[in-house]
Formats: sequence, structure tokens, C-alpha cells
Amino acid sequence: MAAHRSGPLKQQNKAHKGGRHRGRGSAQRDGKGRLAPKSLSKKVRKELSRVDQRHRASQLRKQKKEAVLAEKRQLGSKDGPPHQVLVVPLHDRISLPEALRLLQDRDAGTVCLNEWGSNHSFMLLCPGLKHRWFFTSAKPGDLHTVLDLAKVADSILFLLDPLEGWDSTGDYCLSCLFAQGLPTYTLAIQGISGLPPKKQIDARKKLSKVVEKRFPDDKLLLLDTQQEAGMLLRQLANQKQRHLAFRDRAYLFAHHADFVPNEENNLVGTLKISGYVRGQTMNVNSLLHIIGHGDFQMKQIDAPMDPFPLNPKVIKSQKDSGMAMEICATDSVTDMEEDLKVLMKADPDRQESLQTEVIPDPMEGEQTWPTEEELREANDLLKERSKVVKKVPKGTSSYQAEWILDEDGESDGEEDEDDDVENEDFMAEESPDESSEEEEEEECETMTIGESVRDDLYDEKVDEEAEEMMLEKYKQERLEEMFPDEVDTPRDVAARIRFQKYRGLKSFRTSPWDPKENLPQDYARIFQFQNFTNTRKRVFKEIKEKDVEGAEVGWYVTLHVSEVPVSVVEHFKRGAPLAAFSLLPHEQKMSVLNMVVSRHPGNTEPVKAKEELIFHCGFRRFRASPLFSQHTAADKHKFQRFLTADVALVVTVYAPITFPPASVLLFKQNSNGMHSLIATGHLLSVDPDRMVIKRVVLSGHPFKIFTKMAVVRYMFFNREDVLWFKPVELRTKWGRRGHIKEPLGTHGHMKCSFDGKLKSQDTVLMNLYKRVFPKWTYDPYVPEPVPWVNSEISTVLPEMDMK
Repeated sequence: MAAHRSGPLKQQNKAHKGGRHRGRGSAQRDGKGRLAPKSLSKKVRKELSRVDQRHRASQLRKQKKEAVLAEKRQLGSKDGPPHQVLVVPLHDRISLPEALRLLQDRDAGTVCLNEWGSNHSFMLLCPGLKHRWFFTSAKPGDLHTVLDLAKVADSILFLLDPLEGWDSTGDYCLSCLFAQGLPTYTLAIQGISGLPPKKQIDARKKLSKVVEKRFPDDKLLLLDTQQEAGMLLRQLANQKQRHLAFRDRAYLFAHHADFVPNEENNLVGTLKISGYVRGQTMNVNSLLHIIGHGDFQMKQIDAPMDPFPLNPKVIKSQKDSGMAMEICATDSVTDMEEDLKVLMKADPDRQESLQTEVIPDPMEGEQTWPTEEELREANDLLKERSKVVKKVPKGTSSYQAEWILDEDGESDGEEDEDDDVENEDFMAEESPDESSEEEEEEECETMTIGESVRDDLYDEKVDEEAEEMMLEKYKQERLEEMFPDEVDTPRDVAARIRFQKYRGLKSFRTSPWDPKENLPQDYARIFQFQNFTNTRKRVFKEIKEKDVEGAEVGWYVTLHVSEVPVSVVEHFKRGAPLAAFSLLPHEQKMSVLNMVVSRHPGNTEPVKAKEELIFHCGFRRFRASPLFSQHTAADKHKFQRFLTADVALVVTVYAPITFPPASVLLFKQNSNGMHSLIATGHLLSVDPDRMVIKRVVLSGHPFKIFTKMAVVRYMFFNREDVLWFKPVELRTKWGRRGHIKEPLGTHGHMKCSFDGKLKSQDTVLMNLYKRVFPKWTYDPYVPEPVPWVNSEISTVLPEMDMK
């Protein structure tokens, strides 16, 4: 009888794994003395039971909830800063003085008026509600004032018209505020009681539909009577506060400012800013940024008496003993001076430096000084090389022979060649002998250079020159859309000279490119982080965990800011708000900032790269000339000549370091002095190694086609250029790829081979690339814009009018 043999489909069971259940002795023998790595934190988490995990999670939730409640209770209380409310009317028909009069409820508490310039502000102290408010106001046409006050305001009160809600100016103001970051807000309708009773309900329904587009699920309050104003105050006091990321630092809004000039120079002195500390604890050794004026150092911090206590002193009137008159402490300036206390004085060893740039060392990276033997050998070698055999007339001395040139030699040959290389932008309107700028025109080949935005081209009549310039920019933008990056090969200059800074790439995505290669001189002036993400995490972690000495949140203090120009206090006395933010470590240093922005739909005017724009980045405001590039995840990013409207782009600019998250607004100054919002976005990173690559496309046309071979002309115009660019790969608009085989003749014709047969209507292209860098045009001073008017906005934003 034959024995049974298992077939190929027999079940194969897994082998027993004994390592998991080994004893301690076998594990020690296999380990041979090795110790396991320590992971204490993970072990603690694993050892927690499920009940302990739930208990720990509930404790964390409770702590976060208590922290939020404590912050909410502190705002406006006797120990915290006053609740700062910004009142913004969004329509011309709204009466701002009437709204402020209703909010000054003298029955509920004490009103302390404070007038500076054209803006009116007042403090409202309500002991019954245990709350104090500080109200400021700004018109939507005054853009800088609205944005600066919104940076420090705890709440914004928007006043709406009962019929239209907001006009074109108000809509433009809302666009800017939403892009910057909107704090807690409340919507109030003024003037609805003036309508007939039957129309009031219809007006509220229509207004709710209009408001839904910008403020979904928000309640509309009324502001026509004193009772409605009281309800509005309770709503403001009980609202949940929104968190703005760029406020994670100490900041202060100036209630009072005084200037003490220096003895040597009256134009510079010490600025004394008085106000309430907000956000975080303010340290005297950190730097202070005054919005619109720059960075400064502090000398000391004083703690005067709080001018607006929640429970002010009560003095009985002599005429009527039953009446009590409450007096604000703002009138008792002498008492403040007597109770003045010095909190902190700056320590020179621990104080942050105002150094913004690196002082470049031209000898950095050079070799050590050579020895005497090496110098002697170099001199001998130089003498041997300098001996040149020349044909000279008989009787010529050696001194005279030095002045005789060769027949084909020129003394300035190399310099002339370098000058020709730098002259890299050849426009269709320019003559060949016109000189061009070295680096600026090199990166703007297909566009004419627009006039500086600072030039005052505005006149009562239409400026024909400005109209021609704008028409030319529109033409160039359309040409760029139709033929991206295509340029004409110049005929008067060799292509190998014109494009000598460019290179060919096998693949734009995968080909290597060293980010440290051929850096400009400006890169020696900036700072760079070894790991920006880790530095940012460490800085914010120290803010939360480290106990900082200084003025606590809610204290009324006076900051002594040194070396401040007198223009700052003059600006404040004219009515402009004065806000100061404390800088985090490294935020005064210059670097390369990358920001992601999207084109604002209300502005369609073409914006060219390297054109001067006005930036609102976080709490900073400055002017600079940016580069535009694609927003991709690759290591190389293609340069864009115009700010396109369909996709988000990355803006690269030299500016002081700012830690994200931070909002970004881009404005362009018009010829009439107004600022137009052109793009909004956020800060992406601080990275000088982000490579912006400019592409140039040379085009040629097939002259003769033989299956996969073709003769191409009009790409080059001499034989030497064809040989120079022979290694660069070719492509066609219909997807063929090829390369140059050999030149034909002396007029730039070349024989090319492709991976398929060419069509007669196809175009042969060659891609060339080079890295571009932004221009160093950073300027922290931004002139005040001309206020917007409804008629002027309607010409810029026709589709945004409320009809």
C-alpha cells in the first residue's frame, strides 16, 4: 500500500514566536548587557489607566476653561485694562456724535472725556456693572487710523444704516479689516426709529439679508435710545473675546504722550508714553515698535496712579449735600506726579540691541595671509608672465615699449565686455545704444519700467503720459498671458552674452540647484535661522512658561522711549493714534520674508514685480519692492512678472523678521495719494533659501522638416550662439522634445532632432533659467494716505456698491 504524500495545497501554519513570552534570563542572555533606551514620558502615559486618562483630560479642560474665564473677567475690571471699543460708522448718513452721546450714559457711571486732534475718545466707568470701557472712533475713509486702532481694540462696534447697511467706503473698510484680522465685533443699527412703524420690520428683514453675506448668524442691535445703548453695553461686556495671533506679546495704546528733547539735538529725545499694558507682561529690556515709526529702546518704566479707577473719589458738593460729584483722576496731574513709582530701569547688559543688519566683512571666507616664501614665488611668477615679446622700432627703450599696444589688443576690452553683459534688458521701444540699469532691468525683459509711485502725476485734467503708461502695462500683461515668459532674441547682441547668467535644466522640478550659489551682496546683510520652525516654537514656549519681570497686564504705566524723533509726538498731537508693540527676540533683524497673497477682486489694475508697494504685515507697516512667484511645494519656484488674479502667489521681500501667524495686506499708492488694496494673505515663512527662478523662453520656427529631423531658424542669428546653447534641450508647443544636432551656415540656422515628426505649424522652444532676488528698498516710513470718498471708491470698486 502506497504512503500518502501531501500535495502543494497543504495548509502551512505559522511558526510559534517564543520571543514574546521569554523569561527574564533568556532576555538578558540575548541582550548581552545592553540597556533599553529610556522613554519615561511614554511609559507614564502608557501606565495611566483609562479612568486616570479621563480624569486627566477633564482636568486639562477645566484649566483651559478657567483661563478663558479669568481673561474675560479681567478685561474691563478694576485690576485689568479697560475694555477698548472702536466705533466705526459704515455709512455717510450715520451720525457718529449722536451715537457717542448715547453711549455716554452718565446715569450708569462716570464719563471722562479726552479729546486729541480730530478723534474723540472717552472713558466710561460703571461701578454697578463692575466694568469700564474706553471708546474710540474712526471714520472708514481714514484707512490708517481704522487699521491701527483695530490692531489694539478689544471690540469693534459697527454702525449700520437701516436702509443700505453700508456704502462703498464702508464695504472697502470691511474688506481691509477682515483681511487684517477682526477682533470681537457687534452690529448696531442707527436711525431705524425714524422710519414709519410699518416699514421698520421690512427694513430689518432686508438689512439682515444684506448683512448675512459678511456677518452670518449675527444679531442686529439698535442704537436710538438710552435704553438701547445700555443693552448694547451689556452685550459688549458679555461677549466672547476673539484671539488674534499677532497680539501674543505686550502692547500698549497711548492715552497720553510727552516729549523731552535731548540737549544736543532738539529733533530727537525721550518720548513718555502712558497707557495700560495689554497682552503679556512688558519687560523694559525688550525693544518697542511704534506703528508707523520704527523700533526703539526703552530707558525705564514708571507706574503712576491710575487716572481712570473703577471706583473714583467722591467729593461732596458744598451747595447740595445730597448730590455727589465724581471726579476723574485725569484732572489731578499733580497727584499722579507725587505717586510716581519707578518699576524697572533698563539693564545695558540684558537689553536687546537695535542692530538690524549684519555688517559684512569683505575679507570673510578669504584665505590666510601668505608666507614670505609664497609672496616671493608669486612675484617671480608674475614677472615671468609679464614679459611679452613685441615688435618695436629700433632704438625704442623699455619704458617706451610699455606704451605700445598690439595691433588687436585693447586696454579696456574686459571692462567693455562686462558692461555689455550687465546691459540685459532690451525693450522694443529702446534704441540699441541706450544704456540700461544693471540689475533692475535684467529681470523685467518684456515690460517697460513704470514710473515710481511716489511721483505726483495727478492733475485736475487727465495726464496723457500716465494713460499711455497704463495702457502699455495692460498690453504687456495680456502678452504675458498669451505667451508666458517668451522673449525675442536680440540681433545686435550675441545670445551667449545676453543670456550668459541663464542656464538650461533637464527638469525644472528635479534638477539640482544649490541655494547658496551666486548670492548677491545684500545677502551678507541679513540674518538667517538654522531652523526657523524650531526657533519660533522655542520663543513662544518661553513666553508661556517663563516668568518675565516687568509691568503686568492691566497696569497703568509710563514708558520712557529713547532716541525718538519729534515727528512722532507731533503726529500724535494732530489726532493720529499711537500704539506700541513689544518685540520678540530677533524681530528687529532683517531677513527675507515670504508671504502668500491672493489678488483682491475689487482691483484689476496690473501690478508688476519689483513695483513699490505698501505692506501691512502683522503690527508692522512698511514700503518695499517685492518679487512674485508660484506657491508650490517644490524646492524651486517660478518667477511671475505680474500679480495674477486667478491663483495665490508668494511675495518675497526684504523686511524685519516676524513670527507667523500674521496677516498681510498689500496696498498701492495711486498718483492722487490714495492707497488701493490690491492683495491680502498671510505670512508664510522667513527663509532666504527659498529659490525664485526666472524663466526665459526662446522661440524658433521649423524651416524644413524631414520626419524626426528639422531645420529651425530665428531662434539664433549666428553660428557661435548655436554651438553655445547646443547642450540645452528643446521642446515644442505640441509636446515634442529634442536637441540641437549641428549649426547650418552662419545665420543661426540649426539642424535639430526630435522624438517624433514635427508639424509645420508647431513652434520650437528653449527654456533658460536663472535665480532672481528682491531689491533692497525697505522703508519703515509710510506717508499718510488721502482719505477715501464714496465717489472716488465707486470708480475703483464699481461692483461693490450697495444698490
